[in-house]
Amino acid sequence: MTNLVEKLAEQAKGLGVSAAYGEQQDVDGTKLVPVALTYYGFGGGSEGDGDDAPSGGGGGGVSIPVGAYIKTDEGLRFDPNLISLIAVAIPFIWVSGKALAGLIKALKK
Repeated sequence: MTNLVEKLAEQAKGLGVSAAYGEQQDVDGTKLVPVALTYYGFGGGSEGDGDDAPSGGGGGGVSIPVGAYIKTDEGLRFDPNLISLIAVAIPFIWVSGKALAGLIKALKK
């Protein structure tokens, strides 16, 4: 079990701010920094008790590009990736609508 935890911890070192913000790129004299929404999770297994077989564990993550910070002569601006923002916003809006409907229903009683 400790080996699994150590392996997952080693793999998780690369996650975090470096996964959310990419390295600065120069495109035709314009500097940009890509930005992403990242999340990840891990699960552990067990060695097994008695006749039970041991079970494994693992982890995974997702990175969704949401846009880029672009620096030009006029200044710094954020240029969103509209497709990714819509893909992220749809579930959020759906959950918010369901919660609001439930709240209104509860307040009417």
